[in-house]
Amino acid sequence: MLGLALGVTASVVAWGYLVWAAIDFGTSARAGDGTAWWFLVLAALGAVLCLFLGLVLLARIGRALGITRPVDDASAPTPPGSPGGRRISR
Repeated sequence: MLGLALGVTASVVAWGYLVWAAIDFGTSARAGDGTAWWFLVLAALGAVLCLFLGLVLLARIGRALGITRPVDDASAPTPPGSPGGRRISR
């Protein structure tokens, strides 16, 4: 559990840093620096991946604490016996 919590914390901190870096690279790119566009794209993609990783780890924490549960095939709703409504079954 501690490892998951540290992973969420690290990914959220990395996400914040990458968003800050993307903003900084965007400012440099608008000023005329052509290579800053590539760094902007890389920082934005890294920020997306870090946020996704943080959400996945948060979901694992929820499952470990029993807040959420895995989907079972037995708990899935079964379709009705005949297709359609009452008029078709008459």
